[in-house]
Amino acid sequence: MEAVTMEDRRKELASLLQQMEAHPERDWSEEKARANVLREMLARHENAGD
Repeated sequence: MEAVTMEDRRKELASLLQQMEAHPERDWSEEKARANVLREMLARHENAGD
């Protein structure tokens, strides 16, 4: 099993945002929650580098 990298998380977030933008008529509640988790993880990782 491969480890998930920050780059994987960035790609997942970008993909989710792209899908939400392309289909705003859908209910994206679960995906929005996931996007928020990804944003938090990425922010913590970036702040840890400071």
